[in-house]
Amino acid sequence: MNIVIPITSDWLTGHFRDDPVRPHIPYAFRVSANRKAFALVDEDDLDTPLAIICTAFTSTVAQTEGELTIPGNNAIFYTVWSYNKGAGREIVFKVTDWIKENMPEVNRFVTLSPPTDMARKFHLKNGAIELRHNGETVNYEYLGV
Repeated sequence: MNIVIPITSDWLTGHFRDDPVRPHIPYAFRVSANRKAFALVDEDDLDTPLAIICTAFTSTVAQTEGELTIPGNNAIFYTVWSYNKGAGREIVFKVTDWIKENMPEVNRFVTLSPPTDMARKFHLKNGAIELRHNGETVNYEYLGV
């Protein structure tokens, strides 16, 4: 069974270089202040991620990376990647469930995505709506999750 776990130490630091969207963001940024990173793993192999997602909790719907530092109650998924087919979708929904259970004050689930066809197809196929096109980024919102 696959489970989602918060990344609280540097045990997965090396995997952040695999980030296809924001590889330039350092590990310390991803797991400090109002931000968390999560790994989807098989409960029998906690050392091998199936997917990774990075989330910021912001007061607004972030349109830029700089806005990921403003604390609040919106969960902003700003990068996700998977190592196994279907794991990207699974981590989005399992992290949403984790946040609902552990952070009930969070009331929105939105992305800060690149304006690519791949991101668009991924989020729309998984039930998100296109909320806003910001030029260099796009926000998709997961409603009713």
